[in-house]
Amino acid sequence: MSLWVPGPGDPARTALERLAASGGNEKWLRRGQKKDDKPVRDASVLMLFGRGQQPRTPGGQREHERLSRLGVADVDVLLLQRSANLRHHPNQVAFPGGGRDPEDADEIAAALREAEEETGLDPDGVEIVGTLDPLYIPVSSFEVTPVVAWWQHPTNVWAVDRGESASVYRVPVADLVAPENRGTFAAPDRSYVTPAFDVGVLRVWGFTAALLEFALDEMGWARDWDRAARIDIEL
Repeated sequence: MSLWVPGPGDPARTALERLAASGGNEKWLRRGQKKDDKPVRDASVLMLFGRGQQPRTPGGQREHERLSRLGVADVDVLLLQRSANLRHHPNQVAFPGGGRDPEDADEIAAALREAEEETGLDPDGVEIVGTLDPLYIPVSSFEVTPVVAWWQHPTNVWAVDRGESASVYRVPVADLVAPENRGTFAAPDRSYVTPAFDVGVLRVWGFTAALLEFALDEMGWARDWDRAARIDIEL
């Protein structure tokens, strides 16, 4: 990990600073409320943005020109798909991250350690921009702190432990903001509805999709999209 040094005039890094400074608020993700005596464990996720990936989808390719004018056409974000064998959130797409261990100095150290263990990235190439407010996740009883970061020196990534992660991708922002790649996902029992993204290689929903929706809006990269559109996801 290296210290965050704002880049002169880099619109992507400037947008990340704006995201981190927002802290998050009540409207961007419905906060779960603790309702029992189950112990809460601290956790964090790494929202790692970098440069280098071109869009994979037709919608993303169409967004490329618009994002070029903003100076962020090649920006991407690191996501992984969790293993189908996990107890919590199997198959779900997520940011790298997990529970804080006793040896972790803070939520940033936890996010970097987990990201290295899951994707093989070199944390020395990551610059921490800041953190968002923690959020309680009732299903796993985690209080999760999103850590916003810039990938100054990207390294190869892969699914290090297939028992934990099925795949790892750097997903272009252009694919995420394309209106035709966006929609909502409704649980089969209709107990909840979340934003969703279909970026070709992954379908994102739930907590991670809500974080992405907030981040893209806050950074000024999102476009209007059809909130009546539905994206089907097999659970």
